[in-house]
Amino acid sequence: MEKKPVSKPFAYFVTFSIYGTWLHGADKGSVDKYHNQYNSEFLSANAGRKRYEIKNLKDVPFVLNKNHRRCALKSIKETCEYRGWVLHAVHVRSNHVHIVVSSETIPEKVLGDLKAYATRGLRSVFSQFVGRKIWTHHGSTKYIWTQKSLMEVIHYVIYEQGQSMEWWCRYDIQNPEQSPERK
Repeated sequence: MEKKPVSKPFAYFVTFSIYGTWLHGADKGSVDKYHNQYNSEFLSANAGRKRYEIKNLKDVPFVLNKNHRRCALKSIKETCEYRGWVLHAVHVRSNHVHIVVSSETIPEKVLGDLKAYATRGLRSVFSQFVGRKIWTHHGSTKYIWTQKSLMEVIHYVIYEQGQSMEWWCRYDIQNPEQSPERK
């Protein structure tokens, strides 16, 4: 584990999922407030907790199609530009979103704003999202402390998610000379 060389993080690794698609207790694992470090283990499968989560769903789960993902990506990029945040990378998947962003704002506010504006974008274009939950409660906000960790997280977000979906990256991470500097 790398030591934290500075008092403020280099960036945040923000993740949030589509409502009802990534439940605690599921076989693929999940993250909660006690298991929220980059590269940490997911929560173990737990059939009882999964049944409880399913029973308490307020809306039917769904996934984002290509047009939904493009809309969410556009909204996330616009939000970062408007807020003056440095967007390093984003990958909008069918059931979750990964974002790597630098900001002076606390990560919980970054997460909330990104979800809110992605919701606004989706609802303004697709009527099926009006009046229903789109995202799970909260999400994951992990701190990135070094440039090396930043590049590792960006690589994970862009290349280690399986089939590429709608994504954007500020850097050619295959070219180390283009690595980011602290802003």
